Amino acid sequence: MIKIDVFIQNKNWKKYISNPNGYIKSKAKLINSTLRFIKNKKINFSILLAGSKEVRILNKKFRKKNKTTDVLSFPIDYKVKKKYYLGDIAISYEIIKKRSNKSDFFLEFDKIWIHGYLHLLGYDHK
Repeated sequence: MIKIDVFIQNKNWKKYISNPNGYIKSKAKLINSTLRFIKNKKINFSILLAGSKEVRILNKKFRKKNKTTDVLSFPIDYKVKKKYYLGDIAISYEIIKKRSNKSDFFLEFDKIWIHGYLHLLGYDHK
């Protein structure tokens, strides 16, 4: 079972995704069905749908980089009674929107939040 808490800090997200919680949960269900090592585990994480300004502030505070980015992942890997809290993800609306001008908003959004999710699961860029 997977539980994802979605927080919307930038109202522009609602222009594209009317029900972010439902949208992300349905996609995550598909992903988790293919990842054997997390089947039958209770997993929770959160996603902050923010703007570039908020992501820049988080990037500066936690990574000491005073610039915006598309996604930030903050892995925690906290386990209590067979429940896993993986951490938090923050995503910039403006960067997703800009990239979607050459592509599709949902495709770009899926690429980014899944990228962040994989970081929470312990994967890195290597």
